[in-house]
Amino acid sequence: MATTPEAEVDGAWDVPALLRSLTIEQKVALLDGADFWSTEPLRDHDVPSIMLTDGPHGLRKQRTGGDHLGLADSVPATCFPTASGLASSWNVDLLGEVGRALGVECRAEDVAVLLGPGVNMKRTPLCGRNFEYFAEDPLLAGHLAAALVRGVQAHGVGTSVKHFAVNNQETERLTISAEVDERTLREIYLPAFEHVVRDARPWTVMCSYNRINGVYASENRWLLTELLREEWGFDGVVVSDWGAVNVRDESLLAGLDLEMPSSGGTGGEVILNAYRAGTLREQDIDVAAERVLRLIERTSSAPEAPEFDAERHHALAERAAIESAVLLKNDTDVLPLRPESTKVAVLGELARTPRYQGAGSSLVTPTRLDDALSALNSAGFAELRFAPGYEIEADAADPDLVAEAVRRAADADVAVLFLGLPPTAESEGYDRDHLSLPAHQLQLLREVAAVNEHVVVVLAGGAVVTVDEWQRHATAILQGWLPGQAGGSALAALLIGAANPSGRLAETIPVRGAHAPALGAGEHGVVRYGEGLLIGYRWYDAHELPVSHAFGEGLSYTTFDYTELDVAVLEDGPRPRVAVSLTVTNTGARDGQEVVQLYVADPACSVFRPEQELKAFTKVALRPGESSRVTLELDQRAFAYWNTPLGRWIVEGGEFELRAAASSRDVRLAATVELAGEPISDPLTPDSELGAWLDDPVAGGLLGEALAASPMGGLVGDPQHVQMMRSFPAARLTRFPGIPITQAQLREWAQAANRARR
Repeated sequence: MATTPEAEVDGAWDVPALLRSLTIEQKVALLDGADFWSTEPLRDHDVPSIMLTDGPHGLRKQRTGGDHLGLADSVPATCFPTASGLASSWNVDLLGEVGRALGVECRAEDVAVLLGPGVNMKRTPLCGRNFEYFAEDPLLAGHLAAALVRGVQAHGVGTSVKHFAVNNQETERLTISAEVDERTLREIYLPAFEHVVRDARPWTVMCSYNRINGVYASENRWLLTELLREEWGFDGVVVSDWGAVNVRDESLLAGLDLEMPSSGGTGGEVILNAYRAGTLREQDIDVAAERVLRLIERTSSAPEAPEFDAERHHALAERAAIESAVLLKNDTDVLPLRPESTKVAVLGELARTPRYQGAGSSLVTPTRLDDALSALNSAGFAELRFAPGYEIEADAADPDLVAEAVRRAADADVAVLFLGLPPTAESEGYDRDHLSLPAHQLQLLREVAAVNEHVVVVLAGGAVVTVDEWQRHATAILQGWLPGQAGGSALAALLIGAANPSGRLAETIPVRGAHAPALGAGEHGVVRYGEGLLIGYRWYDAHELPVSHAFGEGLSYTTFDYTELDVAVLEDGPRPRVAVSLTVTNTGARDGQEVVQLYVADPACSVFRPEQELKAFTKVALRPGESSRVTLELDQRAFAYWNTPLGRWIVEGGEFELRAAASSRDVRLAATVELAGEPISDPLTPDSELGAWLDDPVAGGLLGEALAASPMGGLVGDPQHVQMMRSFPAARLTRFPGIPITQAQLREWAQAANRARR
């Protein structure tokens, strides 16, 4: 990349001077891509073109030029587990390591911006792109994504946090309007983005395709400017998702800087026409052009990156896959297997032909690929026989393949059966139809279980599948997700005990699909988020629904005890800080890692709140018999809710319950803490209910005095009648005969009452 634009100051770009030297046409050119993946260079000013390319879990840089998507034609790169797997590690440090490796590989391929990570919430388990998103909980997603962003950008490569915002389904994703109230946005769908922006300062944010409450994200000034920049302090480039721009001049005014891919000059012409017509000012164009120039400067001036070591990155991918896998069931301690004394039947085509990544724009060409069958063949089993059992994309069972697998299982001590979703079941661009495994795979499981009482199921897929209808046939279940290029070796290591499972679910596995919180993808271009705050475990808790496996759940080959819970209030008032400490002990016989989860419940609040919410977590490694004192600190946001009338976060004083847990449904220790919070009352207006007026010490006195001499005086003084009238808007009283109060008086009294509250 060129690093010497004509305007420099002490080796750094003098971006304002450079901007002043550009014509309006050159400025506008910076706001449109040059091709599918690159920005427009300004060669006369030594401003280079930079490349933005896909790959939240691995670099996807196409080989053959920049004029097409090239989904299956990319340079070799390390394929790490997808986000659904990485999130199940609950390991912030690991995500940072993966990010640094991605940054190194991007630098080696001259890539300036990696288009990821995706932090959208898993509102529904049917979303076809859930493999590319972290979690159903915003705190977990935000902290893991921030670590990944910091890692990538440590090597001078930008990230693009996406898809901003409320992109929670693939059905009609380019046009659907997500209808969401502000409190739900603030508490569920925006916090992961907010945390990444504030904590990791990503260099770009990618706007989503969809509309939000009727306005395209690309044209949503509240989203892209007022919230993202003015409130959260984002100082980077807002880039469109590929093809997300609707009306280019309106998107520029809203805060979208860079349109990708190239519009072929169409977008630039719209901007120039608006400028000539006076509906766009040059300073509007300058703001966006300066942001793009600063991004080019950031990525073009980075120090030399470490050498790309493919073998070391493969080893990291294996470690990431190990930590991502979740042991869901392990009856009779059938796992880990003991190779030297075990005759094992390895069944299922997925053992030989692994599903290791998702489809669509995140498709990576791996530097190498491990499969579980080869890894298990090298593990030294007393005997190992394989049968494919099924064809991955088949619609029905093959009787011959099933019969062969059953024969292998009948002659084995343990049958290890690899099952999972076929590649066509989940992808960018469309949603899943159901949560079940393919019927022919479940038939195979039933027939294998009929001849062998020790069946270990290893699951592949980017998102949850229901297990209730079949898990009784399995002695053990290991959820492997889409584990990346080293997944085969990782799964083998877990099965034979060379590694100890430490993954925990980042999404709930419901008993059945009908129990999920968001059913239906909307109609007539609109999807209503009627479940509000209740997605994931919040929904199942609120409705007291059974689940097959809870958020945060996962087994280990060792056991852990929680003791000595202590709570200390470090600061009280409107912005409290609370420290929660406990001791975690490895009470088993193996090294292991435990994920300590801290949930906060607000049992008495003036607004509806979920039963509990994850507010802190940590992963701790312990040797057998070893104990560790863990301290988790909670800040204001751990106790606050979004008060829509006041337009800010509020901690309502009172008692909170703090729950130290091994999952959302496995609370080990609990304590309560009393916090002062702050006095809360919505601003009084003429349209406020009569009850709010009467309860206010200032307004209640003024109103009561005026009403005492009116026909309403008797009603207000009678307890039964006043209860009936409390829900009446105060302004409506002015319309009643004989009421000596005007709307102007109500406005005056409301102002006096609101002043007295400050």
